[in-house]
Amino acid sequence: MAYTFQVTIDSADPHALADWWADALGWEVEPSDEAFIRGMIAAGHATEEDTTTHNGVLVWQTGQAIRHPKGLERAPRVLFQLVPEPKTVKNRVHLDVRTGPDDDPKRVVERLLAKGATFLHEGRQGPSAWTTIADPQGNEICITH
Repeated sequence: MAYTFQVTIDSADPHALADWWADALGWEVEPSDEAFIRGMIAAGHATEEDTTTHNGVLVWQTGQAIRHPKGLERAPRVLFQLVPEPKTVKNRVHLDVRTGPDDDPKRVVERLLAKGATFLHEGRQGPSAWTTIADPQGNEICITH
């Protein structure tokens, strides 16, 4: 049997990081269902402490997901989940972001650096080249063509 999956990234601020990644990838932040959240609180299944407000919208405090604009059939969902500890070492898993044929990877890197990413290094193996950066919370990303 084949399984589906989502990619989950630990985060100190999942909503801000989801916004950053949605912008970086050209994806969409999943909308919050405020009526559902309020219903869960009213039914006693959640508390106000389980929520926060982000960009004026009531959201679950512990996570935020993004998805490809063409839906889950196009690419897996990415979930950013709240964790108490900071990132301390290199990621064992990271995303390789492949730019389109009309995109210049260097311009993509420059745009992401201007939005808070950090340059780490450039790499090359045979005809393949990439730039490794870190998102605003230190998670590595490789940008390639």
